Amino acid sequence: MHWLRLLKIIIVTLRFGLDEFILSHTKLRPLQRPVNMLLFWRNTSQPRGERLRLALESLGPIFVKFGQMLSTRRDLIPLDLADELAKLQDRVPAFPYQDVEIILKQAYGKEVLDVFQSFDVEPIASASVAQVHFAQLPDGKPVAVKILRPGIGKTIAKDLKLLDGAAWLLHTLSSDGKRLKPREVVAEFARHIHSELDLMLEAANCSLLGRNFADKRLLIVPEVYWDWCHEQVMVMERMVSTPISQVAYLREIGVDIPKLARDGVEIFFTQVFRDGFFHADMHPGNVQVADDGRYVALDFGIMGSLNDEDKQYLARNFLAFFRRDYREVAKAHIESGWAPKDTPIDEFETAIRAVCEPIFDKPLKEISFGKVLLRLFQTSRRFGVEIQPQLAMLQKTLLNVEGLGRDLDPNLDLWKTARPYLERWMSEQVGWRSAIDNLKAELPYWSKILPQMPRLIHQHLEHGLQTPVRSAELQHLLGEHQRQTRWLRLLSVALILLVLLQSAALLAWWLSQR
Repeated sequence: MHWLRLLKIIIVTLRFGLDEFILSHTKLRPLQRPVNMLLFWRNTSQPRGERLRLALESLGPIFVKFGQMLSTRRDLIPLDLADELAKLQDRVPAFPYQDVEIILKQAYGKEVLDVFQSFDVEPIASASVAQVHFAQLPDGKPVAVKILRPGIGKTIAKDLKLLDGAAWLLHTLSSDGKRLKPREVVAEFARHIHSELDLMLEAANCSLLGRNFADKRLLIVPEVYWDWCHEQVMVMERMVSTPISQVAYLREIGVDIPKLARDGVEIFFTQVFRDGFFHADMHPGNVQVADDGRYVALDFGIMGSLNDEDKQYLARNFLAFFRRDYREVAKAHIESGWAPKDTPIDEFETAIRAVCEPIFDKPLKEISFGKVLLRLFQTSRRFGVEIQPQLAMLQKTLLNVEGLGRDLDPNLDLWKTARPYLERWMSEQVGWRSAIDNLKAELPYWSKILPQMPRLIHQHLEHGLQTPVRSAELQHLLGEHQRQTRWLRLLSVALILLVLLQSAALLAWWLSQR
């Protein structure tokens, strides 16, 4: 079967003329004419991106998913390919209910109707990795049950081996192979697809996102019913909502569409900068809208995460763009370690200005926020900037958010909408609230280490009687003790002031109520 699958991939590759990616290599270029003469019957008149998309669709769901992921790596692949691959959709027939029964019985050790009060035989949705059925729990609570496709793990493992082999061939023979890093791209795809094969992990992602938006003011995340979850089965709250693509119907039921577009921007930046944890698969099929105009999130298999350094880097870049301060953009890249330390900052600044300045001559509402970030990545590549996987996912998500927003409200100004939020977030990071939060976070560490300082100094002195005393180390240790003591005093004063301010505010409120 493995060889039959490989044979099919070769036939599809030749049928759609994808051999041109390999035969473009200088050493193999003389073979192009003989191959085209031998395969004269095939039609290669379509653009190469379209032929690549059609080939992936004919190879099946795993290759479709790989193409979807590849479309997000616009920092690596040509734009004509990325734009075409972005059109790929998961159109997968449902697997039969008999398989559903087998999987559920393996998971629960019981018959389906011994676990659920009712279970819909027909699925409500079907994709390449799983499908979803509606059901009711024993207490009558309506739920959605997500079930992995039978045998999908083995299928993916085989296809990943073939993809890696094809990537190795492209890397070895293609003139663009080393620049495109195909094996790294396949490895990144493997990480993503494996995370989708464990529905307990997806349930945990859903639960965390739900806690982050517990107020449900802008975003509703379904509740996870852990007692019914399994590696192959995820059971969550059934959501009553409308796909975001049905804009005409949303208008009919009274949803404020321009506000919906602005809320989408706020949700995105809240996930990225406040939480550092964001939904990284926000295509229209995974985003719906409740009747009251709030967003509903679905499908949590692919999530992105950012650490504090990543968030600071991104916020500095975005705000510098808003202010047209290209030197600050260059400095942010170098100081964060994303560009080599020896990068000539003046040359880097000039290159960034060449990309961005023409964009700012247009009205802001005509500017593509996602494409600006993309062009920055492409320009940075010349200076040895490493594009991290989490930023590639962020780029994909940002482009999705922009596309959704513009479909809802063509006049949406993503930059204008995002700027106040980013400026407020940055002020919180460097303002007095941030200082108090940092002091509170460090207090447990200081309270533990400070009482130990005299003993540690005594041990150091005793050790020094047996070995030559290194006065520089002792001075450093004493200086550290003094510094920690000063910080503890400052922390105490700050906390006292904070308590006094809160007490004053409470007293003022109490007096106003009298």
